[in-house]
Amino acid sequence: MAKYALVTGASRGIGRAVALKLSFVGLPVVINYKSNRKAAEQVAEEIRLQGGTAELLPFDVADKLAVDEALDQWEQRHPDDYVAVLVNNAGIRADNVMFMMADEQWHNVVNTSLDGFFYITRRLLKHMMPRKRGGRIINVASLSGVKGMPGQTNYSAAKAGLIGATKALAQEVAARDVTVNAVAPGFIETDMTRDLPQEELKKMVPAQRFGKPEEVAALVAFLASDEAAYITGEVININGGLYT
Repeated sequence: MAKYALVTGASRGIGRAVALKLSFVGLPVVINYKSNRKAAEQVAEEIRLQGGTAELLPFDVADKLAVDEALDQWEQRHPDDYVAVLVNNAGIRADNVMFMMADEQWHNVVNTSLDGFFYITRRLLKHMMPRKRGGRIINVASLSGVKGMPGQTNYSAAKAGLIGATKALAQEVAARDVTVNAVAPGFIETDMTRDLPQEELKKMVPAQRFGKPEEVAALVAFLASDEAAYITGEVININGGLYT
């Protein structure tokens, strides 16, 4: 029985770096994406070039029917395998001050993080928990969910909710050798932060720079490893000292 890693939102940014890192440490990787197939294929090709195994699994994490259909098809192709490492990374930003925020900006951001976490994690737990097979669930939260960020009430709410869910679920499944942790990146050099005033924001960071996706990926890989088996329910900040 092969153990796979599934990384949601893995075509770019932190998700891409996580997929590459998990492959590097020896896991076959399932690359989830919503629409950017070309970028996802490039990630898969990079994994194969470094000697790893990768496959694509497109679906919208916030769409329950799409999640179930995609995972049904994957399970049919892999009757003897299961997803032992789940990285709930998919997330979107739609920043605005709250009094001007549209309903869609609120719901799209919250649903991607929280509904996505719920639909996928609930589905895959049934394969991690029986006979104490074990598993690792790593949720990518954010500095916004830890301290709140102005202009990001929706994103802060989504990521804070993900942190609360992490702590609760960790207690439910610990006896089955499943760990649940969250990482909370600060400012990381990705497409999502490209539109931010980086030079201004770097002055706020004690490390005086934005982080790299590979630095977040290294933390995720550790939490996915056997060495992290006694760490669960934790939220680990990776933010250059911006908020401690």
